[in-house]
Amino acid sequence: MQKLFSQYNLGNISLKNRVVMAPMTRCRALDNTPNDLIANYYEQRSSTGLIITEGVSPSPNGLGYARIPGMFSEAQVAGWKKTTEAVHRHGGKIFVQFMHTGRMSHSHNLPQGAEVIAPSAIAASGQMYTDSQGMQDLPVPRAMSAEDIINTKKEFMKAAINAITAGFDGVELHGANGYLLEQFLSPTSNQRTDEYGGSIENRCRFVLEVVESVGQAIGMDKVAIRLSPYGVNGGMVPYPEINDTYTYLAAQLDRLGILYIHLVDHSAMGAPEVPLAIKQTIREKLHNTLILAGGYSKETAERDLQSGLADLIAFGKPFITNPDLVERMWNGWPINTDYDFNSFYTPDEKGYTDYLPHQAK
Repeated sequence: MQKLFSQYNLGNISLKNRVVMAPMTRCRALDNTPNDLIANYYEQRSSTGLIITEGVSPSPNGLGYARIPGMFSEAQVAGWKKTTEAVHRHGGKIFVQFMHTGRMSHSHNLPQGAEVIAPSAIAASGQMYTDSQGMQDLPVPRAMSAEDIINTKKEFMKAAINAITAGFDGVELHGANGYLLEQFLSPTSNQRTDEYGGSIENRCRFVLEVVESVGQAIGMDKVAIRLSPYGVNGGMVPYPEINDTYTYLAAQLDRLGILYIHLVDHSAMGAPEVPLAIKQTIREKLHNTLILAGGYSKETAERDLQSGLADLIAFGKPFITNPDLVERMWNGWPINTDYDFNSFYTPDEKGYTDYLPHQAK
């Protein structure tokens, strides 16, 4: 029996298959508010066992990219209700991913009064696109004060409550890809000398406190996290104690009762490969669900499910051009790989909701 298409119980949530739609930033939220276009996009892909949304900011400070959505205003909550209702109509399940960009940000993409903050005043390398000024160098962020840390945890809690109000089945915290939570984990971006910097335990402290705070707000059975050890986005680089860091983090997340860890391997995009030993260690430490992501095909997904290395498999880019990816894999239909990279982050329906399912052709 093919496990990929079998039902799976994610805690108290019943998934109709083990295919996960990975979170992908698409920049369609005008005024940082989800709209009918976004609802249509996710509805088209609701045959998936679990959808994880694009990165959604829990606060104005986290809106680092142009046109990414938030979850901190009444209008945003109302906008997201359209998406959750559309997915649920088709029996799908959907988690919101909370992505605070931290230093991966630019003031031109932030609303008035918001600012670029991070664990330490260290700029990420590279540039960022802004609608108003085009490409801009990434700025030096302001190092977060003790008060900032408390306030940011409160923002995550409030956003989580808003997410449940909006109808989401749970939340995934973005602890990967060089964003705020990973910025605390890595000694490259975190050079603090207080209880949030230095040792492995200190660098993991903020992440674990955010997880615990969100769990207190909505129940730990609705809280998950995405991690990307060995990822290089946002100026992240591997460091000597990286394996020990993620071994400790996985054990502590399990202790808290995290619903799942979503582990992404970016080697298909040129980053160093996540060693199998780390995947196996996290698998051993975690009593709940492990999702693996990173360049999977139907065949390699089935292999890792059958071996027990993963419980669920996430697919990213194939979902852009194949709204019916689950049906295509189930029936052996061809996978559309005709990507229009120029429309990945543009503001309209082109390259977003205009890809046809196989049977419509």
